[in-house]
Amino acid sequence: MTRIKVNGIVLGIESFGAADAPLVLLVGGTTMLSWPDALCERLAAGGRRVVRYDLRDSGESTTADPQAPAYTLRDLAADAAALADALGGGPAHLAGIGVGGMVAQVAVLDHPAAFSALTLVGTRAVAPGPPDDDLPDHDEAAMGRLFASPMPDWTDREAVADFAAGGAEILGDDPAAARATAVRIWDRTPGTAPPVQMANQLGMVFSALDCTPRWRERLPEIKVPALVIHGRRDPFFPVGNGEAIAREIPGARLLVLEDAATAIPDTAFGKVAEAMLALG
Repeated sequence: MTRIKVNGIVLGIESFGAADAPLVLLVGGTTMLSWPDALCERLAAGGRRVVRYDLRDSGESTTADPQAPAYTLRDLAADAAALADALGGGPAHLAGIGVGGMVAQVAVLDHPAAFSALTLVGTRAVAPGPPDDDLPDHDEAAMGRLFASPMPDWTDREAVADFAAGGAEILGDDPAAARATAVRIWDRTPGTAPPVQMANQLGMVFSALDCTPRWRERLPEIKVPALVIHGRRDPFFPVGNGEAIAREIPGARLLVLEDAATAIPDTAFGKVAEAMLALG
């Protein structure tokens, strides 16, 4: 794990695989730990140099004020392109999960020369907030339960882990895996200030981020091979969001994980890695 400076800020990165292998760049959603270690290792074993990284205001990357970010979604997209260039080796296969998938879509649209392929996992083609009329919104029952849960004491490591496990159970993800990831995120968050801890755990910075202009209408401009992966049981971004993206990117392949919700379950690592490796 190391840090690299691009666009006047520092991004925390972690690399797997040979340095001279084709690059797969994984956009965190919002921290790099959204991409499981075992999946990164499988991609590296398939002959790729895998680099996962933290978005701004998370993990090892530059942290300023996650409650009032002085950057936009397009700045985060520019970070991805600049990081791909700094890592060298030619255009990268870019992959984004959750809100990282929004970053990845805009990055490929705004900086097409930087990328050779695109993978989008559990995301949608519109900014946070109400979706377009033809896209399914968050599942009301799940969101009602999720938002009824009181926020933890963000300075308390175990309370944060309990909160993450409870949220995972509501969303249909593995509570034990969520707990373990939350502890790792807490341990690598710079300080215990509640807004910073909350930004690392929940990605709440996106609720304050300028995500204009719209990009959904530009999806047909994407010319690189694309893979869209979505959990059938995802209550946060229901599968219709992934289906819409796959329809609107020319030639995109849709891979629906029948037993998955918002996270990539360990039982799907092999299938996901195989599909990503086949893309390029």
